[in-house]
Amino acid sequence: MQTLAQNGNGQAAYIDSLLEAKKVLVTELGATLQTVAKDVKIQVVFDPTKVKSYRLIGYETRLLTNADFSNDRKDAGEMGAGHRVTALYEIEPRGQATGKLFTLKIRHKAPKSTRSQLQTVPIVDTGKTFREASGEFQFASSVAAFGMLLRDSGHKGSTTRENVLQWARPGLNYDPNGMRKEFISLVKKAKFSELKRASS
Repeated sequence: MQTLAQNGNGQAAYIDSLLEAKKVLVTELGATLQTVAKDVKIQVVFDPTKVKSYRLIGYETRLLTNADFSNDRKDAGEMGAGHRVTALYEIEPRGQATGKLFTLKIRHKAPKSTRSQLQTVPIVDTGKTFREASGEFQFASSVAAFGMLLRDSGHKGSTTRENVLQWARPGLNYDPNGMRKEFISLVKKAKFSELKRASS
């Protein structure tokens, strides 16, 4: 379904509850039907003097080559009204690196255009700790960590279910549709040992 949606400039969703159905078919339907930007591409360019290594978490099926980023003939994702995209990178800094760590580049086309526009934004590390990060960032990190636990990823480190729940809590301050509370419920219900046995 995801492959069909990507090739047809559409959206795919897995609906397993009434709450998820409301989210996809009511809350987000307008954003799905009204495209505000097409062939949206994101490129992150790290400063090699400050970042030793990096890893994109997720998006394995959406990766593009460097050449494809500037190629207006290469198809990419569509963005609807109100859509947001979150991409998380795990980085290994060189020493106590601060200041500008990387540059975010975004290419997109207007709905009826065939030529893309480029936006470039420098991203600066302000020196805040994880606990000082916004509730949005901590919640996104919680979701990524939960995904790594479910897959028993080699990158999960010492992360535990308790970490996932702790990191998610600051993001519960904004939860108008109850989806974040639903996430907490899923984390509590997950049985990681059974999932590992089923995949082995």
